[in-house]
Amino acid sequence: MSKTRNTTELDQWKVQETAFLVYVNDSEAEDDLVEAELESLCEAAHIRPLGSMRQRVDKPHQHAYIGKGKLEELRAYVKDAGADVIVFDCELSGVQARNISEACETKVVDRTQLILDIFARRAKTTEGQLQVELAQLSYMMPRLMSVYTKFERQRGGIGMRGPGETKLEADRQMVRDRISKLRHAIDDVKEHRKQQRNARRKHPFPFVSIVGYTSAGKSTLMNHLTGTDVLVDAMVFATLDPTTRKVDLPDGYSIFLTDTVGFIRNLPTNLVAAFRATLEEAADADFILHVVDVSHPNWEEQAASVQETVDQLGAAETPIITVFNKIDALQDPTVLRDLIAHTPNSVAISALKQQGIGDLMARLKQMAQQHLGRVLAILPYDKSNLVDECYRFGRVITASYEEDGIHLVADVTPELQGLLRPYSQ
Repeated sequence: MSKTRNTTELDQWKVQETAFLVYVNDSEAEDDLVEAELESLCEAAHIRPLGSMRQRVDKPHQHAYIGKGKLEELRAYVKDAGADVIVFDCELSGVQARNISEACETKVVDRTQLILDIFARRAKTTEGQLQVELAQLSYMMPRLMSVYTKFERQRGGIGMRGPGETKLEADRQMVRDRISKLRHAIDDVKEHRKQQRNARRKHPFPFVSIVGYTSAGKSTLMNHLTGTDVLVDAMVFATLDPTTRKVDLPDGYSIFLTDTVGFIRNLPTNLVAAFRATLEEAADADFILHVVDVSHPNWEEQAASVQETVDQLGAAETPIITVFNKIDALQDPTVLRDLIAHTPNSVAISALKQQGIGDLMARLKQMAQQHLGRVLAILPYDKSNLVDECYRFGRVITASYEEDGIHLVADVTPELQGLLRPYSQ
């Protein structure tokens, strides 16, 4: 079945192309989430949907992902709509994309290409641009090869080796060389980030990363907690480059808080791999703030997608505070009681209306306290430098200078706990 769009509703979009959308999700329960998400991706890419169709595919067809009959329907729909491009909500092989494009005489873009295009538009820093280019080339490499499959089959035949095959080899080598250079450059970024984290580790503040589905309200919360001006935009993937700021908590505690790129359902593998240097901010965190837009009708599926990506990054065991955001937009606020009761270590807030922020700050302080360990020690006077370290990298409760040494009670980092252990009481 085909859907058509009311184009007058979309005049506000900065349209560069028009599209016909193809949904292939197998679960009917996900239809609303899938449709809304693909439309928001199109909006972010300045593409205006003119219509859509769906085929539930248990096993994708090797030729064109959808069946022959549906392909004929698609051709008719696209011709009738006059769309510039066909957007599939899945990842297509190079052969599938080419066959669909030839059958419909229209450019074809899959979900991964669409997301990569958005990332390319949004990447502002050198780091972000490097990572996007790596993801694009990694996506393109196998598809570049598939275009020239016929040359590979003909290799060795008389008169078959010529400029087409020579160009293929040159193109493949050029892409390989560029991928290698990008990986080295991103390794340098990764090392730089590691040095930054190690420098911050000297402070007695835990590392906290904000994660969440795109548009869950992470940047709004970051701005409120840190007093910074991170870009806030309802559009998907509004911010790509991580921002780290110090947040002061009650009673003299603090944390380092890092915003991360918004997650999304089926985040492309190439993108996760390319952005690993950035996403490792979440993997290396002492604990994670998982911001959930609890007003979204599919928030549970969104939260599950985020957790899947967090697990993929190797942070499955990292403690998490679940932050149910946008409670001001809830139709039935009473559901919050059950959510908080059944979700360990969770709080409910509205980052926009600044509701529940006090509860969140108290929970963050509790986590910061747990990060520091209470030490009772008697230090010899020739180790008085450790007291200075405790003032610099911990919280000194009491320090009294007695005949038998310096009696110290302090909350300190795990590193300092090790240095003080020989003098502990």
